[in-house]
Amino acid sequence: MEKLQAELKRLLSRLNDADDFRLGLDNIISVYPFNEYEYVISTLLGRDVLTLDEYYILRDEYIARNLYLPIFEISAPRGFGELWAQGHLKELAPDLVKPTRLLEANYKGQYDFLLDGNIRIEVKASRAVAFRTDEPLYVKALAFDSTKQFDMNFQQIKPACCDVFVWIGVWRDVIRYWILASREVTANRYYSVGQHRGNIGEGQLHIKKENIGEFVKYEHRPNELLQAIRDAYTRQTFTT
Repeated sequence: MEKLQAELKRLLSRLNDADDFRLGLDNIISVYPFNEYEYVISTLLGRDVLTLDEYYILRDEYIARNLYLPIFEISAPRGFGELWAQGHLKELAPDLVKPTRLLEANYKGQYDFLLDGNIRIEVKASRAVAFRTDEPLYVKALAFDSTKQFDMNFQQIKPACCDVFVWIGVWRDVIRYWILASREVTANRYYSVGQHRGNIGEGQLHIKKENIGEFVKYEHRPNELLQAIRDAYTRQTFTT
């Protein structure tokens, strides 16, 4: 959004009445789909400051920078953390199996997927958004190269209930995947226990701009996920 705003600001400076126009924007009433950006762009087109070809370029570049913005429009935590995240991972790794009591008699939702019949996998997801603002998620969503602070809180982590964690981090323009053995989570210095009073064995971990570099060794590309899960399981089971 910052890049689009900067480009529109540059184009607006070409208007003869640029200052008056900017002042008038404060009085714009936005009703979907007619908003401030629609008004600015249509004005620029109407006054021949922005050509149609330039508009198409502006639009295409914005879309390329915001491929995953619709994910920030998922408001319900369960809709994002469970339905979207698990469905997304299943699309990338079809070999993952959703467990049921037919596969495990004592299964009560302790983990999200099985791989190879014995690797228990828990999926967690979080979105990068700007701090200290009450704006909607899709407005404060950050690009990966943004200089603004963010705090991805992977919560309700229960290391005893799974062998491997798959964490999904979503920015406006990229999605990142971290895969950790359960023991690697409990040993991580950023993991804190006791997220909720009385919830024994449950904790949380925050990935921020200050520490994200420390998780690079756990990061994998989409086509590497299955093997990375198996490798993490090996570390979990056979590493002393």
